[in-house]
Amino acid sequence: MQIFPIKQTKLFIGLLALLILIPLAGCSMEKFYSTLGFRTSPTGSAQDLAIKGMDYYSHGKYEKAKKSFETLLNQYPFSEYSLLAELKTADSNYNLENYEEAFLQYRDFEEHHPSNEAIPYVMFQMAMCYYSQIDTIDRDTSTAANAIYSFSRLLRAFPNSAYTEEAQARIRAARNFLANHEYYVASFYEKTYAYEEAKARLEYLLRQYPESNIAPKAETLLNDLRNDNPPGRSLFGWLPKSLPAWEGVTPAK
Repeated sequence: MQIFPIKQTKLFIGLLALLILIPLAGCSMEKFYSTLGFRTSPTGSAQDLAIKGMDYYSHGKYEKAKKSFETLLNQYPFSEYSLLAELKTADSNYNLENYEEAFLQYRDFEEHHPSNEAIPYVMFQMAMCYYSQIDTIDRDTSTAANAIYSFSRLLRAFPNSAYTEEAQARIRAARNFLANHEYYVASFYEKTYAYEEAKARLEYLLRQYPESNIAPKAETLLNDLRNDNPPGRSLFGWLPKSLPAWEGVTPAK
């Protein structure tokens, strides 16, 4: 499968725009909370934590970056850098493979800041939290299904975003994963002589994933079963020495 990586220039432009907009929004928020009697922080202190966190993050020190951003949020929740800290805390957890925690943080960001310009990126990362958990084809398929749903949600909301091509590529890869899972199950049924069950799974595969890489092989096996000509193999011949790889794309960082 062809890979469609996010262009670094687009990502840098998006982050630059975010960094420009955050202080503008943050100043008004800080003034608002000050009128309510909340203590706000000196900008420099929050700025120092933001700079330190970004430095750690850019050098791949995600645990330290996460701590810096969390400290910023805890000590200076109303600073102009709070939105950046929210987003980069989620990014740090994603890179640490804390996918469930990262997903919840991205979801909170989307719910609390629905008009922020970073929302397409946030939605893409939410989908990636599912996608990055896709395992071998004999395992649970819910993460692949959830990834497809989440990428599709991004495409519906922002059809022309910087993440469109990669989201489409990952949907295709996840669908290939689901098709290969169906073929794996059908092969198990066929090699244990449960031919009707095998035919049902193959028919479902070809109906749901006709464009998948495994579809031609599935069609051949289905025709053999329909013609009462199953492959001649032993009862335990279906057991693979290693699970076949599905054609995915490397998770983005």
